Parts: sequence; C-alpha cells; structure tokens
Amino acid sequence: MPAKSRVIIDTDPGTDDVLALLYALSSSPEDIEVLLLSITFGNVNVQNCLRNVVSMFHVIEKEMSWRKDNGRPEGFDALRKSKPTIAVGAGEPLGGERMKAAYYHGADGLGDVHTSHPHHSSPSETWQHLFDRPPPDTLLSSIATTETHSISSHRTLFTPSSSPAHLEILHILDTEPPDTITIIAIGPLSTLATAAAHSPQTFLKAKSVIVMGGAIAVPGNMTPVGEFNTIADAVAAARIYALTSPDPESTMPPFGSATSLPDYPPAEKLGDRRLRVIKFPLDVTHNHSLRRDEVHAKVDPLADKGSPLAEWVRAFTEFCFMKTEGLHYGHEAGGGETRISLHDPVCVWYALSGSVEGEGWELVRGEDIRVETVGQWTRGMCVVDRRDRKRAEEGEDEVEGDMGDWLSRKKGNRVDRCVGTPGERVLAGVLLDTVFGK
Repeated sequence: MPAKSRVIIDTDPGTDDVLALLYALSSSPEDIEVLLLSITFGNVNVQNCLRNVVSMFHVIEKEMSWRKDNGRPEGFDALRKSKPTIAVGAGEPLGGERMKAAYYHGADGLGDVHTSHPHHSSPSETWQHLFDRPPPDTLLSSIATTETHSISSHRTLFTPSSSPAHLEILHILDTEPPDTITIIAIGPLSTLATAAAHSPQTFLKAKSVIVMGGAIAVPGNMTPVGEFNTIADAVAAARIYALTSPDPESTMPPFGSATSLPDYPPAEKLGDRRLRVIKFPLDVTHNHSLRRDEVHAKVDPLADKGSPLAEWVRAFTEFCFMKTEGLHYGHEAGGGETRISLHDPVCVWYALSGSVEGEGWELVRGEDIRVETVGQWTRGMCVVDRRDRKRAEEGEDEVEGDMGDWLSRKKGNRVDRCVGTPGERVLAGVLLDTVFGK
C-alpha cells in the first residue's frame, strides 16, 4: 500500500532543512515516502548544500550501525523502506543577485560542522563524481552512468542522479498518476520554476506544492519585508505562484525581470488544471521553535553514549543558538530558552498530518498573493490587497480604478495559506522523538 504522502523535497540544506529531512526520513513509511531530494542553492552555494545532504546520509548510516550494535531500534523507517534519489538543481537564481544566509547557518550551511567535526563528513572524493554529468550519447557516458548507480546502490542510502533535478522532478510527475505526488519546497524556487517552464502541463500534475516562504503581516528576515527563500529568487517564486491563477499571464514577472525561461502558454492552451500552492510564511513558521534546553535534554545522553547523529545535531544547532543570541534581543547568552525557528520542519509536519481533518491545521484558501520582483527595497515582498473594495461582479472582467486587476475574478493568484497548526510548542517534541526515539 502506498504511503499517505509521496513527496519530492526541494531543499537548500542548512540547519532547519536538515532537521526537516531527518524528520521525514525517520517517520513511518505508511505516512511518507521520499522519492527525490532536489538540491538547490540557497543558504549556501549548491555544492555545499550537496555536501551537507550527502554528509547527512553518512551520519545516518553510522547512526543506524551504532543503534544496531547497542540493541536499539535502527529507526529511519521511511528511509529503510524506500531509498530516495538525489539530484542537483539550480546553482543561481533566475533573476537578481545570488544571496546567501551563511551569516546565520555558517560558511558550510551547517554551523561549520565539517570543520569542527570532520569525522562526520563524507570525503568528497568518495561521492562527488557520482553526480557528474557525463558527455551525452557516448558509450563511455553510458558505462559511467551504469557504474555510478552500481556503486551507489551498494554503498549508500540514496541513489545519485547525474540528471538535472528539474528533469528528475518532471520524470516522476510524468510517470506517476496525477494528484499523487506532493512537492515540499523549503528553499528558493529556482529549480521548480525551471521544471514548470520546461513542461507546464507535466508540472501541473503535482497534487500540491507546499512552500516555505514569504511574510504576509510580519517583518521579513532578510529585509523589512522580504523572507529569505522568496527574496533569494523572487522571479522563480512569482512564476510558481502564477500557475495558481486562472490567467497566469496576469501575475507573471514583468518583461524587465531577466530570465531565459520562456513564458507559459496562454491560459486557454494551458488547460483547466491549475497548481495548488500551500504557503507557509514566516507568520506561521517563526514561532514554531526548538529550544537549546530541549536539544540538550534529548541528545546529550545519547551523545555521551556514542551516538554519531546526536553529536552531529548538537554541534550544528549550537552554532545557530549562539548566532541567535548575537543577532536578536531577548536571548541570554548560553540560556536554555534560546531558540531557533523550525520553518522547514513545519512543512514536513503538514505533509505528514495535514490531510487529516480535525488535526488543528487552518488554511486561508484562494488568496491572491503576488511576489514583488523588481522593487529596489521591496524585492521578494509578498503583496496582498488590504483595501476595503468590492470585488468584480460575476461576468465583469475588471473593476474601475483597480490597477493590477486585484479585484478581478479572472486574474490574480489563488494561493492557499496556512494560518494555524496543531500547536507552536508541539512540533519540537514530535520532531526530536521521531528522529531520536522516545
């Protein structure tokens, strides 16, 4: 029987991304199957992001061996049931300069853990060539690809792909029935926008795209109005959101937004199907947090007994706790109540439980949320209409004095937005118990 959620995770592995991945891979195979990890630039450059996710599997492998040797359940049930593919996606944004969050996540994206704990890093010479793209249409390339997957299948917990991530995404969506694959997007949306431009009709077969990104009625975390994932590639975000619109052209980035991707076909050629985007902005994710004392209470006893995963997680989370104390008011240095936000794990939590009615999830449906792509100070801002204006009547194309067709019934985006969860203080315990055991 297939898992309740069969997912592709598009990620730029930094601290909360890795926590989200560990949470997904440790969950029940009845609840989730991770088919693909699409690695994009974001918190750091794409090669560091790739190194982080490969090192995560290296640590998982050592952790499972340690647990087995110590008579503990191996865990990682979803991973042991189904080995995901890893593919490399976008290395640059579609529009604008590349941004990084190394100031918070460290130069390597994981609190410089590769320097402080090198014994938990997988040496690049043992894996980096697995993702190389061989020359096309040659005998040597065919042999290289065969050998790559043969080596991978015996030595790792994942299958490396030499194909670009956007093509792997489209391959899965093309071969699986419509409305069976959920995409969890917890990084910049560049790879997804590339996939959607390459084959819009195939991309629209996704059941939904769960997006961590944006800020609606709270400040941004990179600029006063911009959240990192959205501002890191505002053009890509605008293009993905446009696929929710009855008329995608009405919310596409303006011509001046530099990108080599083609426009979508006209609405009538695109067909009746539209993308369902479920947005998790800072408004809802920020207050879902993990405290330093919660981490130490769970991982210290395990680390003291030799758990590789506990030692690794403690190292990179402590880096972020210290960064939080240095960047924000209200945190005591070394205090147990210092916290880091679980932005990305909230999205996995929803994928695991959000389809069940009565679980505490609340959504605002069909909201016209648009992304500013060219503003000097407002790039990446999520714009909503706060005016007290009547919408167009049935049959009306536009409303007089409404620039941008915000009141139109035939234009604008239709984004579902999460505004409530089962509890801001619930997730931390669920995540730690799922990954490390109760």
